[in-house]
Amino acid sequence: MAHNASFDQRFLLAEFQRYQLDVPASVACSMLAARRVFPESPNHKLGTLVHYLELPAASRFHRALADASMTAALWARMEQELRDQYGFTEVPFALLHRLGHVTRDKASRFLQQQVERQQNKSSC
Repeated sequence: MAHNASFDQRFLLAEFQRYQLDVPASVACSMLAARRVFPESPNHKLGTLVHYLELPAASRFHRALADASMTAALWARMEQELRDQYGFTEVPFALLHRLGHVTRDKASRFLQQQVERQQNKSSC
């Protein structure tokens, strides 16, 4: 997971190749998911979301560890928001990953379908 993953993914892939590691199957973008979970945010830059949601902020942005910490806090907040707003019992990584690729007008229906699937699985 990364905020604005399309930017970071090039660097990540280069580092994985440099150390001859297997590339992760999927990389999720917290910025894309946040656009669906928090559409009312003034914008979806990491700093804006951190301040808008009153998340713990690092003293400096655009430093790897600080941005990773704030992105993790944002991810956790998105999970909590989906639990509160839609009634998810758990929010899998794959759900937020897919949500980032759903159009704005279809996001609510997508989430309703996902929570219904989750409820159906738990009742079986």
